[in-house]
Amino acid sequence: MFRRPLEFLNSLPARGDLVEIRLGPQRAWMVCHPELVHRMLRDTRTFDKGGPQYERLRALMGDGVVTCPHAEHRRQRRLLQPTFRPAAVAGYTDLMAEETAAACRDWRDGRRVDVSAAMLGLTTRLISRVLLSDALGPAAADEVRHCLAAIVRGLFVRTVVPVDVLFRLPTPANRRYRHAVRRTHELIDAAMTERRRGAPRDDLLGLLLAAADREGGEAPVTDREVHDQLVSLLLTGSESPSMCLASTFSLLARHPEAERRLHEEVDSVLAGKPPRAGDLPRLVYTRAVLTETLRHSPPGWLFTRVTTRETELAGRRLPRGTTVLYSPYLLHHDAASFPEPERFLPERWLEGEEAAGPHGALVPFAAGSRKCIGDLFSMAEMTVALAALAGRWRLRHPPGPVAPPRPGATLGPRSLTMVCASRADAPAAAAPAAGRARRDGDQDVHHA
Repeated sequence: MFRRPLEFLNSLPARGDLVEIRLGPQRAWMVCHPELVHRMLRDTRTFDKGGPQYERLRALMGDGVVTCPHAEHRRQRRLLQPTFRPAAVAGYTDLMAEETAAACRDWRDGRRVDVSAAMLGLTTRLISRVLLSDALGPAAADEVRHCLAAIVRGLFVRTVVPVDVLFRLPTPANRRYRHAVRRTHELIDAAMTERRRGAPRDDLLGLLLAAADREGGEAPVTDREVHDQLVSLLLTGSESPSMCLASTFSLLARHPEAERRLHEEVDSVLAGKPPRAGDLPRLVYTRAVLTETLRHSPPGWLFTRVTTRETELAGRRLPRGTTVLYSPYLLHHDAASFPEPERFLPERWLEGEEAAGPHGALVPFAAGSRKCIGDLFSMAEMTVALAALAGRWRLRHPPGPVAPPRPGATLGPRSLTMVCASRADAPAAAAPAAGRARRDGDQDVHHA
């Protein structure tokens, strides 16, 4: 599990639908069949957020929407939902295109680019602007990006080797992790303090602070909860989409026919212009490329739950407090659901919902009431970024072997260096018109 986790996961379905494994000294169960995974994800009262993964995440994120127990989740989700509704996501499209343009502003033909860092910088700046507007300046956003890199490296080992004493030792890795966690919390606290001194803003921080200032109603929103929600959404909203985008460019460079079809669609739909909300439903193949990346290399590849009462699963009695795991990577690479699972085939997603495989085996954003609150936002963000970048650039692997994706808290390339090639065959970019009015249909992102 620790040394060769992906190979280990792929070996488990042959052993049954529910397989006993060990996480360090702890006994746990891996759910290997998609029907059982959906049963578990729908029954959040019995299979609550918990286990080694969420114990570590709670120390980092507190009890925000990502990690809070079942009893708190509905209230928190309702509080945050306005930011992630389809109409709100459509309103962020221009911001997404603006940040994508900034991410590749310094790229030059023939230059080597750290794609992993560029995508993490893009997603960190974007989610910080959605959550905090300008309360987290460029220098602070860059520091958050560096902190995230240290945090995700440390989270995986803390999940698969849940032995606390090891992580209290003053090793360089442990010191880096603790410093990154501390600085992330300090930066969020500073942003909250600055906002309280200034004018209200129409962002998630403003929404949360207004809820905290209201009297009466449901359980009050405390400053601690505001802090936890911001940390949770900042971390999850930057790391996972950046890993998916980096994986996408790596896969496209190794599959020229898929890249050619992507470029044809982007050139036809955008004609050299930045993506707008109304363009997203027409970027059908672009979405298929991203969906296939989420199947092939899901950033969220391993999750834990814990039973809140004695229950039965796959014919086994599980006592209260049992750690249960499921892996989107395992489900997405099972040939029973996805023929030729190791092949990168965006075309499989042009066939409609049936392509998701029997039993709903595609679960990159989980399922049930705790499905990722930002799934629509993330897909729109990645669609805009991929279309905008592919409209101008080809990215090529340097000579030599391509390193496989590295599992950590998320799955993806952590130091992906690629060579930029300007697309001479791309349509010329049109200069944006000042004060351009929103087109009819710009709110339509239900296919994004």
